[in-house]
Amino acid sequence: MSSIVNILPALAFLLILLSISAYIQRTSKENRQKDFAKDYFIGGRTLGGFVLAMTTAATYSSVSTFVGGPGVAWVIGYGWLYMAIVQVVVIFLVLGVFGKKIALIAREIDAVTVIDVLRARYHSDFLANMAAVVIVAFFCATMVAQFVGAAKLFEAVTGFSYLTGLTMFGLIVVIYTTIGGFKGVAVTDACCAIAMIVGLCILMGGMMHTGGGFNKIMSYISTQHPDMLEPLSRGKMPISLYISQWLLVGICTLSLPQSVVRGISYKDTKALHNAMIIGTIVIGAMTLVATWIGVISKGILTGPITAYGNSVDNIMPIAIVQSLTPFWAGVIIIGPIAATISTVSSLLLSSSSSIVKDVYMNIKGKREEQLSNNQIRLYSLGVTIILGLLVYAIAIKPPSVIWQINMFAFGGLETAFFWVLIFGLFWPKANKYGAIAAMGGGVIIYCLAMVFKIKVLDLHQIVLGIGLSLLCFFIGNSFGKTADEKTLRIFFPEKFDDEK
Repeated sequence: MSSIVNILPALAFLLILLSISAYIQRTSKENRQKDFAKDYFIGGRTLGGFVLAMTTAATYSSVSTFVGGPGVAWVIGYGWLYMAIVQVVVIFLVLGVFGKKIALIAREIDAVTVIDVLRARYHSDFLANMAAVVIVAFFCATMVAQFVGAAKLFEAVTGFSYLTGLTMFGLIVVIYTTIGGFKGVAVTDACCAIAMIVGLCILMGGMMHTGGGFNKIMSYISTQHPDMLEPLSRGKMPISLYISQWLLVGICTLSLPQSVVRGISYKDTKALHNAMIIGTIVIGAMTLVATWIGVISKGILTGPITAYGNSVDNIMPIAIVQSLTPFWAGVIIIGPIAATISTVSSLLLSSSSSIVKDVYMNIKGKREEQLSNNQIRLYSLGVTIILGLLVYAIAIKPPSVIWQINMFAFGGLETAFFWVLIFGLFWPKANKYGAIAAMGGGVIIYCLAMVFKIKVLDLHQIVLGIGLSLLCFFIGNSFGKTADEKTLRIFFPEKFDDEK
């Protein structure tokens, strides 16, 4: 039954985030008057190691960390946990592979976004505009999925309506993202990451108490569901699923633009190294504990899946309600709400920067030097608000296949940017035709494979998308020329060191 006690913790948390964002807006006023775009979209390149680690971890973690993943683990068992281990290295990969290089390049060319880097590397407005369209389209789909997942969880746990939850945290995240900018998002992301970890610890304790302790829970699972203790779960976790998930939520995530842009924002090498260590620990704790909780919940929710609405997405909300008092359930709901708003705020800001900085400010007659700082401010704030409200409006009556759309968007972004970033930053011979072919061809192939359910060796469509995107890159690259020496000196200075 709904009670104000159920939502007080979450409401207080949201108001704290809003206050933090307002404070950062006031303290950043002077910097924004000098260069609004740089301060608003990358925080003036001032992030320290702890905040960089937490914002990257919080952006990567989403409501799926609390709902979808644990729900699947309830069905499959430890096999899903073994798969999730690959996510531990995500932040280490992103910051380790791209972090230092993209930061040096961004400072050299004064880049604010990932697309700024791609434009400077490939000298193609067409590629930059295509990348912006891909980012906005897939980001909006992901944001809708985040809003819907968290609002449904809120409804199930607190007893308040879906629309109440959606409005409460949906509008607040739009407001604090708009006024706080990148720095506000980064600091509030750090708060969200801490809230996620605390929430998971409380939930684990509640489940252990309800289930009679770890030994009793595991005794039940080993007796009644021994397949859950096996890596392949007697066919429910085939090797093809391991490979697919390791690519989709592991290796290929190093190219997600919302994570790569973090490499532009840190202040020094020490901050980068600290972020790699802290971030790896944090993302490992959040992902593995959340997935393990899903396995443990089998000892609490012992019925067939049909008894819980015939959907794995219902498992965690029901487990929370059965394991905790209304007040503590209200505290726990902060975790998935934090996961949602940290992801949405980052995607919203990246989408806004793609429209304002990467498209509008680069069309003929609207270069940055031709726009006043106040104009940039108004356009950026306006686009952020409009996009946020649009996503909120779509989430009010969401598509029924929202979780499929979420994973679809995840793979689409990876297909679009994986080879374009890898070759652009590490292969001097890469050119704009190869990049255009890889991004355009890869996304089209991936989308068609998803729509028509085309698979190779029963692997997820990301394998087909990434594989054929690579082929498209080499075919397109054969028709173009290598970048000019000025560009190569910026992106590959080590090739010219012997001339000094």
